[in-house]
Amino acid sequence: MTLQEKRKDLDSERQKRLLTRLVEELSRSDPELYYRSTSEVAAQIEGLIGKAGRLSLEDRQLLMRLSRRDIEVLLSLH
Repeated sequence: MTLQEKRKDLDSERQKRLLTRLVEELSRSDPELYYRSTSEVAAQIEGLIGKAGRLSLEDRQLLMRLSRRDIEVLLSLH
């Protein structure tokens, strides 16, 4: 495995952890989140990614690479 492949794997794992954290934050503020569609949750997460102060600059840049569809796929893998 090349260094670039290892970095992509690390980035991917970090993205998953960050998305999990954001979902946990959303579910604390919205108990009905569990019943929402994946696309609705992904849209809410996109909004959180764009808000200043929610994430570090590095974390925000890492997640901004993801499209809404990417977020939906990652959420569905949990």
